[in-house]
Amino acid sequence: MKNSAHSSGKPSKLLPKKLNWWLIIISFIGFLDTSYLTISHYTGLDLGCSITKGCESVTTSAYSVIYGIPLSLLGLLYYFTILFLSLLYYDTKNRKILSFIPPLTTVGFLFSLWLVYLQIFVIEAICQYCMLSAITSTILFILGLFVLKYKKSLTP
Repeated sequence: MKNSAHSSGKPSKLLPKKLNWWLIIISFIGFLDTSYLTISHYTGLDLGCSITKGCESVTTSAYSVIYGIPLSLLGLLYYFTILFLSLLYYDTKNRKILSFIPPLTTVGFLFSLWLVYLQIFVIEAICQYCMLSAITSTILFILGLFVLKYKKSLTP
């Protein structure tokens, strides 16, 4: 029997396992990426851009911090929150936890769009690690839409 539906055709009360695992995997990738950027920020470690040549320009620009807080640290907290919520749901199966994922992923996606705009049109440099974060944020946004669709299918 599939997790997404019972044999009676009614939707399951549980988020499909595959969707939950994708949330966990993608948020973990984003967490690792932003951890590397945050460590680099605080230690002065060379990022070692191998695909693009603009990492240093982007990560040291005036747009890389907000009130002295590196954006990479904010990203790290964002991905950690999604990861934590996904793992918490996996453990507890509490559907209320799912209410937080779509709005968070929407904010993350919109913020990523803004940062990509800044890289391309304002800073005129691309950071491959920042773009990885934008990609993971976009995937999480899409997964968040699936979570939202799932939640709406449960309402009578």
